[in-house]
Amino acid sequence: MQILFRAFLAIYLAHLLTDFVFQTHRLLDQKRRGKLFAYFVHGLTHYLSAVILVSFFLPGSGLWLRTYVVLLALTFVHLLIDFAKIRFTKKAFLNDGAVAYISDQFLHFVSVTFAAWLLSPGLPFAEVAALLGRGRAIPSKLLIVPVIYVGVIFGGGYLIRALTRPLAESVKLDPPEKRGDPMQNAGLYIGWLERFLLLTALLLQSPGTAGLILAAKAIARYPEFKSEHFAEYFLIGTLLSFSIAVMGGAVLARVVLGQFHVAG
Repeated sequence: MQILFRAFLAIYLAHLLTDFVFQTHRLLDQKRRGKLFAYFVHGLTHYLSAVILVSFFLPGSGLWLRTYVVLLALTFVHLLIDFAKIRFTKKAFLNDGAVAYISDQFLHFVSVTFAAWLLSPGLPFAEVAALLGRGRAIPSKLLIVPVIYVGVIFGGGYLIRALTRPLAESVKLDPPEKRGDPMQNAGLYIGWLERFLLLTALLLQSPGTAGLILAAKAIARYPEFKSEHFAEYFLIGTLLSFSIAVMGGAVLARVVLGQFHVAG
């Protein structure tokens, strides 16, 4: 179970980094236009990230052929899921919003879980168990911390964007990808920074920092509150961001501070 859990965390971290950190808006746009090279770059990034992380956090797995075969198959499944989502949303079978985003990430989650399960039985258990026994808690925490940070900061940002897209349209805000100004993604970047600060504040047991972040954000946006429905849009987006950060921060604090037991 320890090896399965660690394999899952390593592969899932590779998925999060590939989808939310390494994938640029330009690359995503090229994928939507059906450019095969964009899929190749995305797939190569996913495969290399998974191989590096699995080899690092599961000693011995980098010498095993099955690791490369399973991760290569997972990469193809990842690309197939991405292709299917883009096709369905372009053909109007599925609205490109929260449902599409959650469905896409759920399928990725299932595929990562299955890949981790396939990797676990073939790992050299005796050797790995001896290595894990010399520092059981630390490697798991080293994996859980970046998984939560990347998932909450970047994954949370895209989830909030998908959930609030109808509200943005009601307050006549163009989607960031349709704006031509250099600050087209400023709101997304602010959200990333906001959730990073919140996670870190909760980890450092400084919840009062959350109030300062909210106050600073409200002051910066105050002139726009006069726009019709903008206050509701701002409040919903902020509360969603805070909720995601608080949930991630609670888990992160328990794991790091030793109040939440994690095998391995």
